[in-house]
Amino acid sequence: MTRRPLSVTPASRRQFLAWSAGAIATTGLAATGCSAPESSSGSAKAAGASPSAKKLTQIGLDYPFTQIPLYSTLVKLSTAAAKKHDVKLLTTSDASNPDTQASNLNTWVTRKTQAIVSFPMVFEATESIAKAALDAGLIWVTYGGTLENQSADIRFSFRESGTLLGESAAKWANDELGGKGKIAFLVDNTIELGRERTKGMIDAFTKLAPGVDVVAQEQAIDPDTGLSKSNALLAKHPDLNIILGITDAAAYGGFKALQQAGRKNGDKKTFVGGQDGSAPSLLAIKQGTFYRASAALAPLDIANAIVDVPLAVAAGKANPSVEVPVKLIQRGDTAEIDALLAQNG
Repeated sequence: MTRRPLSVTPASRRQFLAWSAGAIATTGLAATGCSAPESSSGSAKAAGASPSAKKLTQIGLDYPFTQIPLYSTLVKLSTAAAKKHDVKLLTTSDASNPDTQASNLNTWVTRKTQAIVSFPMVFEATESIAKAALDAGLIWVTYGGTLENQSADIRFSFRESGTLLGESAAKWANDELGGKGKIAFLVDNTIELGRERTKGMIDAFTKLAPGVDVVAQEQAIDPDTGLSKSNALLAKHPDLNIILGITDAAAYGGFKALQQAGRKNGDKKTFVGGQDGSAPSLLAIKQGTFYRASAALAPLDIANAIVDVPLAVAAGKANPSVEVPVKLIQRGDTAEIDALLAQNG
């Protein structure tokens, strides 16, 4: 397998989370900024150091990408989940601006909002705010990664997501291509979420389908980049069989490139797959195209975690962090696809 250095820019790091687990329902939206530390594998300093058990009456959800469809979905589902516990859900309006996000978070700390669930746009810069929240006796839950200063976090089964997709594509390659062919990976190696998904995807595929030629690993997290990178790949490898994406958004760009190159939707020698469970990808799978699989997250699971994790911290429960489960969705999973699409509605 050929590995090449990836061109990593601050912008690409910031964009990734907007296109990945946090952007399940998006397509065609302009990516906006957020960044994460290169490594967030260490245990949070304040994990388990939550305030003494007390009645939680408010949770602040700080989700900066208010322009994407998932935002309204998460607010609706999280509000309903909070009401079941007599908890009021507060929200910020960050407009995808890190300065605005920092200002809003500082305001919540000053006002002593009991629990804050934040999707940091700039993880490094958010550490000081999270520390201030903990010092003030508040609950801090990090969404989509891990901070050094936090009460708990909400993660998205990063490695498992990539592994499920890689295994599915490898089985298909062995069954339909006799274990031969060409594959390209659309990857992200800039942040923990991306690296874990990338490793799971590539390791699983290359282990189970070693006879398939890996022709490229290209940095791509959004549909436009997925499209342009795939067009370039198809110019060199018009017989490319498989494109796997770190996000459904990137993979969908590859799907469009193959279609524009003349690949028929029912082509039996082509496989495209991605991760997140975005609506366009789910629809393409349901319609029986060569977009064949997505490692999908459910918005309802994420919304429940937004409420349940701070409640668990407030109750003093051990290990309150959550890994939101991921499930492989393939052709024929009509009921699951319809359920996921309904949650996005």
